[in-house]
Formats: sequence, structure tokens, C-alpha cells
Amino acid sequence: MKTTILLVGHGSRNKNGNREIEAFAAAWQARNPQWQIETCFIEFAEVLIDQGLDNAAKGAERVIVVPLILNAAGHVKMEIPHFIADGRKRHPGVEFIYARHLGATERVLDILKRNLRKVMAEMDMPDPKNSGVILLGRGSSDRVANGEVAKMARWLLEESEHELVDIAFTGITHPRLETAVQRQLALGMRQVAILPYYLFTGTLIERIKCQVARLQTQYPQITFSLGGYFGFEDEIYTLLNERVAEAAGDMGDSPLKMMECDGCLYRQQAEAEHHHHHHHEHDEVTA
Repeated sequence: MKTTILLVGHGSRNKNGNREIEAFAAAWQARNPQWQIETCFIEFAEVLIDQGLDNAAKGAERVIVVPLILNAAGHVKMEIPHFIADGRKRHPGVEFIYARHLGATERVLDILKRNLRKVMAEMDMPDPKNSGVILLGRGSSDRVANGEVAKMARWLLEESEHELVDIAFTGITHPRLETAVQRQLALGMRQVAILPYYLFTGTLIERIKCQVARLQTQYPQITFSLGGYFGFEDEIYTLLNERVAEAAGDMGDSPLKMMECDGCLYRQQAEAEHHHHHHHEHDEVTA
């Protein structure tokens, strides 16, 4: 069966973010020369999902759609499935399978632990007992997506010697970075490590850099150190390989060919509400 893999990135107003995803896809293709990998974006790009599905369907018998997204919010639960449903109508002879998003996993935890070690080294290895950590996510109107960030913060706390690992968000929900920093300082932290829970660069990564610089000016007695986003780490490639294997092996022969959210009660009940939240999210936060 001729299979094409369609990697779906979020897309960013910052063209460097889109270029990074394209470079990531090229590197993933080089690691898996036996596959044919196409790339598209949810928004803010030239090739969007509908065109990406059409491109992937050309000459293919099966298309595995892989969301390059950390947390499952509206894009993963409703938008991408909606486009796939339309793609099935346009290409009735092609089997479309929806792979799982990356998720909050041990592999993501490994990246966070490594990034935290790098940040602590940049601060000359201070005592972790008085060095706070803030895991900084994008923020969503979906509580499950926000909960995945909280889950990774808890795992990081249990895997480190730090006594304070907080979460913060760049928009949509709370707490925001400034509030998390104020809490950490009130609890006696002398250094603060800020770890972005992001895959690639973009408008929000640039905004975070400005926020951290402003915090350093506001609190000169405290050392702030900003970690890197996940991007091209080996664990992300490995996770994607696993998601493709799951989709091809566990679902490829199923007559149901269930997508992750086919028949999902949440999707049915929240679809109308999501359209409102989606516009609201992008009013507050741009990629």
C-alpha cells in the first residue's frame, strides 16, 4: 500500500517558525528515506491543511496525518478532523488515518530535564533548593491541554531536586509569567529557570524573550535564565516515528479507521463553542 505521511504544523506569523518546521520535516524525511513526507500548516502559511491533504493524496492509497503539536486542544480535536473528513469526501479512494499528537510523555520529560540542566549550568549550577522553575506554555481554552502542561511540571518536580516547579501561560488562561515569578520570589527563590513548552520559534518565543529581559530589569537581584524550545531534539523525531507506527499498525487494517476524535462527545458538544474560542484565542495570542 502506497502511503504518504502528512506532517501538520501549527504555522506562525513569524516566517522563521514556518521555515524551522519545513527544515524539521526535511530532517525527518532524511531519517526515514523509506517514507514520503509532505508538510502543511493549520494557519499563517502558504500550504494549509486542505491543500496539504490534496497534495498527500496524489498517487497515494493511504495518508497518515500526523499533528506536530504538543497538546490536544481545538486544533487537534476538531479542526484537523474536520479537514480530514472533507478530504475523505474529495478522495474517496484514499484511506486517511489520523495519528495521535505528541502529548505529555516520558520523551518530552527527557527534553525538559535536559533543558533544565542546561539552564542551571548557565547560572553556574546554583542550589536547586532556592532555584525556581517555571514551565511556560502557550495556553488554551481547553482545560485538558493546559492540564498536560501541569502534568509535565509535576513530573519534572519529581525528577529533580527543585522544590518549586510552576506553570505559566503566554495567553488565553492563567497564571501568566509575571504572576508565577512574583509567587516564586515571595517563596524565597533566588534564581528562576524559565522553560518554554514550545516546539519551534515564532512570535510568542520572541515575546517571551522580551518578557524575560523586562523581568531581569524589574528584579535585578534575581537571576533569570531562559531555556530553549524543543524543536529538533531527537525525542521529537522518535515520538513522531512512534505515532506513525501506531497509526499504521493499530489502525491500518481496522474497518472502522477511527480517528482520535471520531464520535467524541466532547467534539460534538464543543464544536460550536470552539469556533468562538478559536477567534478569541487568536485575538489574544498570535503564533
